[in-house]
Amino acid sequence: MRAFQAAPIQFKFSAGDEAGTFSGIASPYGGEPDAHGDLIAPGAYTKTLAQHEANKTRPALLWQHDQSNPVGVWLKFEDTPEGLLAHGKLTTDVPQAKAAHALMRDGALALSIGYRIPTGGAEIRNGARLLKELDLVEVSLVALPANTSARITSVKSFDPVNPNPRDFERSVRDALGLSAREAKRLMAGGWNGLVRDEQPDDSAELAAIAAKLQNITATLIGR
Repeated sequence: MRAFQAAPIQFKFSAGDEAGTFSGIASPYGGEPDAHGDLIAPGAYTKTLAQHEANKTRPALLWQHDQSNPVGVWLKFEDTPEGLLAHGKLTTDVPQAKAAHALMRDGALALSIGYRIPTGGAEIRNGARLLKELDLVEVSLVALPANTSARITSVKSFDPVNPNPRDFERSVRDALGLSAREAKRLMAGGWNGLVRDEQPDDSAELAAIAAKLQNITATLIGR
């Protein structure tokens, strides 16, 4: 979480499910105070979201709160009971965005907000600063968020034609009931690697596994 002054970025609202899109809780409500001793009250973003929508503006999507380093655009914000849910899209032609995507896939990034506090928007309560109203300026991808509950919850692959191997392995394991070792054997040795210990008369079972594998691949390609 970071407070600073910044000009809003103009854009057209158009949410979509494209490669490089992701979602996460940008700002959790309640809980324990964050690293700066702040708490966000439910409804703190009601006015600022309405203002962004009315002005056709959107908070910036930055890398580590660096205003000179945008990595994509925010597509949509939702005010949920848990907190502010953000949906964004990384710009695939930006090298930093590609690096951020790889880090997201490994769970190495979280979210952090940049904001202004309007007059009367905060008060001290039980030793913490309660933020009741905020002007949301930007939401950044960061390694160390002030609030550890500000997390990325889903990421869509940049390359839908070539599914991520870890996604495929996990989907195979879950769908077919394979052990972790069997799933890795499939990834390393393909079909022959998976069935090398099977008996020749298991053709019906192997055919069913093959059909499931085809469905898994089709599902991953469509993500």
